[in-house]
Amino acid sequence: MAETRSFLFEIGTEEMPSAPLMNAVKQLPKLMCAGLDAAGLAHGEVRVVSSPRRLAVLSAVAIQTEAVHDVKRGPAANIAFDGDGNPTKAAEGFARKCGMTAAELVRREDTDGREYVFAEKDIPAAPALPLLSSICHDVIAKLEWPNYRSQRWGSTHDGFVRPIRWICALLGEEVIPVQYADVTSGNTTRGHRILGAGDHVVANPDVYEQVLESAGVLTEERRREVIAEGIKAIEDQRGGAHVDTPAKVLNEVVNLCEWPSVLVGTFDEVFLNVPHEIICESMLSNQRYFPIYDSEGNLTREFVVVGNGRPECADAIIDGNERVVRARLYDAKFFYDEDLKIPLEEFRGRLANVAFQEKLGSVLQKSERIEKLAAAIAEEAALDAQTAEDACRAAHLAKADLVSSAVIEFTSQQGVMGGYYAKAAGENDQVAAAIRDHYRPRFAGDELPQGDAGCVVAVADKLDTIVGMFAIDEPPTGSKDPFALRRSAIGVLNILRERLGCGYEALVRAALKLYAEQGLSFDEDAVACAVCSFIHGRMEQMARDEGLSADTVASVSAGSITVPTDFFCLAHALEDARANDAETFDNLATAYARANNLRNAELGSHVDESLINEVEHSLFCAVVQAEGRVERALFEGDFGGVIAELASLRKPIDLFFDRVKVMDDDAALRDNRLRLLNRFVGVFANIADFAVLGK
Repeated sequence: MAETRSFLFEIGTEEMPSAPLMNAVKQLPKLMCAGLDAAGLAHGEVRVVSSPRRLAVLSAVAIQTEAVHDVKRGPAANIAFDGDGNPTKAAEGFARKCGMTAAELVRREDTDGREYVFAEKDIPAAPALPLLSSICHDVIAKLEWPNYRSQRWGSTHDGFVRPIRWICALLGEEVIPVQYADVTSGNTTRGHRILGAGDHVVANPDVYEQVLESAGVLTEERRREVIAEGIKAIEDQRGGAHVDTPAKVLNEVVNLCEWPSVLVGTFDEVFLNVPHEIICESMLSNQRYFPIYDSEGNLTREFVVVGNGRPECADAIIDGNERVVRARLYDAKFFYDEDLKIPLEEFRGRLANVAFQEKLGSVLQKSERIEKLAAAIAEEAALDAQTAEDACRAAHLAKADLVSSAVIEFTSQQGVMGGYYAKAAGENDQVAAAIRDHYRPRFAGDELPQGDAGCVVAVADKLDTIVGMFAIDEPPTGSKDPFALRRSAIGVLNILRERLGCGYEALVRAALKLYAEQGLSFDEDAVACAVCSFIHGRMEQMARDEGLSADTVASVSAGSITVPTDFFCLAHALEDARANDAETFDNLATAYARANNLRNAELGSHVDESLINEVEHSLFCAVVQAEGRVERALFEGDFGGVIAELASLRKPIDLFFDRVKVMDDDAALRDNRLRLLNRFVGVFANIADFAVLGK
């Protein structure tokens, strides 16, 4: 391997936004590695250093490519040359492909004893500097900026997410010549605008990070550590306080500073009377401040701000940020106070002017549908009268806050603000909580609604959207799901499984009838089938995601059990039997397979008891008893018992096959025995398709 030297390539810019900076950090090492590999330059690990004003890579790179003796074998000599020794078209074509003439080809014997022609080239080592010059230029040009426009400066048409102000490119102590958009590389970097302004010489790549730190710039890893340590100290000083640092906002803050200082500001106590959700939303989304909660989980007047200036100017930095947050919070308080002056019913009436979906009507119409659907869901889930009443009232008001000033300003707080407004209007706690929670679960791992009323409204809202989009023939596709129907279906299934305990098929029908009453035209049976298949597909995927084997999921899916709670319990019980009770599972699978191989579904399952002998009668009694016991076990949710009852049929079916000739010459006996097998298989078929299970 050729000698290596440390390598630095830094792109210095005006301050880049956090999102494109993080995206570029992911692209940069891949582009650099691809460029080095394509050029034949050996290199070590490519490491990225970034800050709002720079993107840099560090590595060890060979000072030259390896010299190569390239040998390619061509056609056999007797094919490449004719009897007079003249090259044939085969030889000329091979030579041309290798960038040579036929006269330069070499003839010699290969390891198989036959004579071939060979194209041999000696490719000398190439110095790294010219190659790196081209690679660095191309890396800059290939960086992509999704959702951001490249900017142009200078006299060229080259662009970047922000204007490039300097390029530092070094191989050891030697400057790599790189030019991009009128900017020429050198051996200097630039420090923090205040703490280390101006150019700073980088003698070689090994001292790059030390030069940056001395110029007031920390690497991303160090910035993250400094912020985390500062926040931990603040929490400890306040005896168990908690600083809310959502990952998305924290990542952004890390990439908005070069020399972070963790400071604490305060806002006026009057703002604590405003719902903490919009206070925190305003601080996090608008200013990137981190709210501080006390040890009991209550929002305090304090917040964390990460500065990027002189530490000795902390008081001035805090004062400036407090002025900014005060103005923002006054806006939030104004929106909230003004919204409280308007009755929820008036807000709800305004929903008539808000479109839900072009073909599905207004949000007010959606509100009316989910109110009626909530009543159907409460009945299906066998909820008490008070819960059903609370659910319907919450569904009636659930969408009202969409036209409130606070939600228009802070859209992520829809539902949450409605809960506050409902409570202020005198609605009971269950109704307010249901309005607040009805968008849950909003994402994978999110909490379910707190109460049963909230669960009912959440299912009604999500199911109304799913059913409506299928009714207008706009289901999700592989690349398109603008109404997040897959996520909604998973949310419905989780709520039904964990909280309400009922199935979805009757609810789909109820939702479709409400659209039909609204005047929407569609094939109810076809749409119901499509929606149920879609939801069932999500349920199967959830089961596989939980680690259940594919054939277990397929087996249970083929049965008649579709209530989510029962579906998952049965699937897990079957999987446990396979893993932990091999004998039971073997009995189960064998009993089913023996009968299923001979059954004839066309004959039905009505057995004429006058035609059966003692052994047949024994099997018949076992089947009848198993039918009752399986039904009872299903009713009680005892799925281990279901499997045990099915497995118990192994002995009587074995005895039947040992003692009885199923395919008797007497057609009446033969058909009666086949009907007995049909009835036997029917006990299994309602549960799962055991034929698809692997042993």
